[in-house]
Amino acid sequence: MAKKYVSNSKESVRMFKSDFLEPLSKVHFSIPIFIYVPVVVYFSVQALIKYNVTFIRFLLFFALGIMIWTLVEYLLHRFVFHFEPSGSFGKRLHFIFHGVHHDYPNDEKRLVMPPSVSVPLACLFYFLYSLLLEKAELYPFFSGFMLGYLIYDIGHYAIHHFNFKNKWFKMVKKHHMIHHYDDPERGFGVSSALWDHIFKSGFKKK
Repeated sequence: MAKKYVSNSKESVRMFKSDFLEPLSKVHFSIPIFIYVPVVVYFSVQALIKYNVTFIRFLLFFALGIMIWTLVEYLLHRFVFHFEPSGSFGKRLHFIFHGVHHDYPNDEKRLVMPPSVSVPLACLFYFLYSLLLEKAELYPFFSGFMLGYLIYDIGHYAIHHFNFKNKWFKMVKKHHMIHHYDDPERGFGVSSALWDHIFKSGFKKK
């Protein structure tokens, strides 16, 4: 994605001509909380009570789920959201997936993933992980994975709209703002810069 003009206003550009599809592309930042906090609680309770997972084992798979989410977040952002197919249709598809956010980064209705996208993706990831893990491992793992997603989604909104005082949060915000306003081809980690360091896609020191 080449560096170009970025709107600093909070305007919300229309994405679809269809009056049915357009509202589906916008979502209030609180919606993921109401959807996914119950999911995290459900899988946690099921793991601890129904499958009698020990607390230590629960914490290990829960933490692993969060860690794997940060990797998935990085890979999706770098190789899916920033992939721009050739042709007018490819450009249009890229704009819908992620380009609109880079053009209008302060549009508060397009800073968290709409449920029309996040729910099918969550179901897909659950199915994939269920092929690899037994229920006693899958439930705490998926609980952590979805909490990682929730932190990413709400954190992304906060990065764009909150003024942090904490040093670590300020560092996370700076990392993402450089990605938006200076070098969109680097710095793909949003909730963490860990994988940018590992895969050498962090920002070059000037």
